[in-house]
Amino acid sequence: MSALVLAVLLSLVSAVAYAAAAIVQERVAASGPSSTYAPVRRPAWWGSVTLNGLGAALHVAALAYGPLTLVQPMGALTIVFALPMSAVFIRRRAGAAAWRGAVMATAGLAGLLALTNGADADDLAMGSRLVLAAAGFGAVAALFLASKALRRAATRSVLLATAAGGAFGLASVFTKSVAEDWQSGLPLGELPLLCAIAGFAISGLLLSQASYRGAGLAAPLATVTVVNPVVAAAIGLTLFGESFRYGTAGTAIALGFGVVAAGGLILLTTERLSAAHHAKPVPPPGLPPAPGRRQGDTPDQTATPPALR
Repeated sequence: MSALVLAVLLSLVSAVAYAAAAIVQERVAASGPSSTYAPVRRPAWWGSVTLNGLGAALHVAALAYGPLTLVQPMGALTIVFALPMSAVFIRRRAGAAAWRGAVMATAGLAGLLALTNGADADDLAMGSRLVLAAAGFGAVAALFLASKALRRAATRSVLLATAAGGAFGLASVFTKSVAEDWQSGLPLGELPLLCAIAGFAISGLLLSQASYRGAGLAAPLATVTVVNPVVAAAIGLTLFGESFRYGTAGTAIALGFGVVAAGGLILLTTERLSAAHHAKPVPPPGLPPAPGRRQGDTPDQTATPPALR
């Protein structure tokens, strides 16, 4: 078996593991009203953590056998696998709009990353890396705080998923940096970055769990799937000297793919908002709203724990 074929197979299994983990996370969030960011008392949640770890390990192994421009776009297949797996295993069918949004987001991401040229990347000094880590934590925290001010579960979910994808992307950036330095024989100097990687990875896991609360599977998963590598690619382009292939023409095409991916996310979000709107019960005239629910609340908002509001 050639190294390229092995990289493809590892990437496919990694995407399936990530998709299964997302389905389990969404089920945990939907089945437990008291669930928070880390429902550690739920065995199913630990199962999702294990599946995420398996997906990450397979992804790293795939990178050892194949180029980044092949392995990284294949990670976008997570959302494509998740929709049919959700329909088969938990009998939750995605609407036509969700499928269109997932395909658009996946195609846009794959095209964007396929044009990214990671060769001859520059390096950053330790001080610059720590500044980047601090700025990353600040941006993730800002998105989290902004999500608490939102009332709609669907938009709140997308914002939390954006924060999760950003955290995962930053973890990937620092993992690559540490791996390169580790080969140079300087592991002890990377302890601050190892702590940053752990912090971003844990934050991403907890925020992604929260993003499934009352928002279904498609929109949060697509957001994390797209934001994660886009953040990593943006940092590579701006700070590590990476570039798009084919010069100005490649940059213009890459921007077009970015618009396609963003359109897919918007379609997924609006599809979820529309579903929530049609599912909202309307009380008969003259009757007050149901106990514990304010007039105009969506059903999934009242089930949201206080920590997410």
